[in-house]
Amino acid sequence: MAGTKNLATNKKARHEYFIEETYECGIELKGTEVKSLRMGRVNLKDGFASVDNSEVFLKQVHISPYEQGNSFYKLDPMRPRKLLLHKSEIRKLIGKTKEQGYTLIPLRVYEKNGLVKVEIALAKGKNLYDKRETLKKRDDLRNMQRAMRR
Repeated sequence: MAGTKNLATNKKARHEYFIEETYECGIELKGTEVKSLRMGRVNLKDGFASVDNSEVFLKQVHISPYEQGNSFYKLDPMRPRKLLLHKSEIRKLIGKTKEQGYTLIPLRVYEKNGLVKVEIALAKGKNLYDKRETLKKRDDLRNMQRAMRR
């Protein structure tokens, strides 16, 4: 991926959810949030996206305030942030998220050609036995690779 730099990833997302589709979208940031993001001061772990009035908002994502920034311009680190998507993608997401069990989660935040982008995924939650099965497959694959090296 030429011209991209990962700023943060949601490592638990692929463990907790089945990823159906991914979307690249811009994010509306204010003040010194971009500088804070470039320093990696973001937590995606509990984040999710929701569609409200034909707009998509990223919620429960913590972007820490920038310490060297203006003290009068402090924003709430947990405020909802608008995601920038095409109208056709938003319409598609409205239909999919109304289905039982589907949700929108952020997978990663990255910089692409100087712009901050968010990769969100349409995901379905895993049950406990699905998580165990995924771990078992990964262990089996690791053991096979180890045996092939010997």
